[in-house]
Amino acid sequence: MKLPALRIGDLIAPIPIIQGGMGIGVSRSCLAAAVANQGGIGILSGVQMGFMEPDFRQNPHKANLRAMIAEIRKARLLSPNGIIGINFLVAMNHYKEMVRAAVEEGIDLIISGAGLPSDLPALVEGFKTKIAPIVSSGKAAQVISKLWERHYNRAPDMVVVEGPEAGGHLGFSPETLRGDSKPDLLAIVGDVIKALAPYAEKAQRQIPVIAAGGIYNGADIARCIGAGASGVQIATRFIATEECDADIKFKQACLDAREDDIVIIDSPVGMPGRALNNTFIKNLENKAEPIRGCYLCLKGCNPVVAPYCISNALISAVKGAVNDGVVFVGSNAWRLDKITSVKALMEELVQEAEAAWG
Repeated sequence: MKLPALRIGDLIAPIPIIQGGMGIGVSRSCLAAAVANQGGIGILSGVQMGFMEPDFRQNPHKANLRAMIAEIRKARLLSPNGIIGINFLVAMNHYKEMVRAAVEEGIDLIISGAGLPSDLPALVEGFKTKIAPIVSSGKAAQVISKLWERHYNRAPDMVVVEGPEAGGHLGFSPETLRGDSKPDLLAIVGDVIKALAPYAEKAQRQIPVIAAGGIYNGADIARCIGAGASGVQIATRFIATEECDADIKFKQACLDAREDDIVIIDSPVGMPGRALNNTFIKNLENKAEPIRGCYLCLKGCNPVVAPYCISNALISAVKGAVNDGVVFVGSNAWRLDKITSVKALMEELVQEAEAAWG
């Protein structure tokens, strides 16, 4: 059976696959445009986008703003007819300025998590940009929907449900993530669908719910859609593609990973994260990595007490110094075994999903 298209208002993606935003710099214009050209939705990572700019250390906000505009324009040039979105952390400083600039550049979709995106509707007012919060429970979906309804008379255009098997920063406690009985993604999806039902009814439109975290193959996609999700978000699989914007050494580190190399770490962001247990992570067990020259990138990070600089750690990794930084991955990264093209990967996922769906 053919997979249904993903409809977000007037945005229609023929393939219900969103490529998850991966920062710093793992998903830029090359990867996002390639996914969009295959009928999915390509997502730029909106965190520290200016890390390659010559003035990044002197004026990171100016560099980030300039680089973001350039990446959005490049993605649009590479995929003039595709759907291009961007992922922003609510916890980042200059959140409002970055969101507003992306909207003015005509970004199609903003996905936002790592905090409550309470002001997001106001920042996109008057524009066609769609907005989607990231949640990890039905309660969280209800809280943000109620807040947006009360203050802006607006419901989310889409909601991304990120489960406990995702990579990067996670919306669960470290104890939950390290325990034997983690919450089930599809159960959370069901709770979120129920929580959103009254808001969808009031808005007189569908609010697509997207399942994310640990989704690896077409069978996973079919299960999510069968459980009521309108689509899926996949990130880790896209690391092992030719178009992924990370250094080849970053990709190879993921290909070389074994299942027991993937661990839950503590991040200066104040949230747990899932990453490869490389030399950098192991060394942190013995001593902290002093922060020199803070970028002031995150609201909740105190450089005086933080064990390391998350920006420096992620930048080192994406540039190829994988043992000197943090390599965020999903729980299934150990299953990666080759680098392929985005086109081949998308075709494989669709074929598998449609075979399982039928």
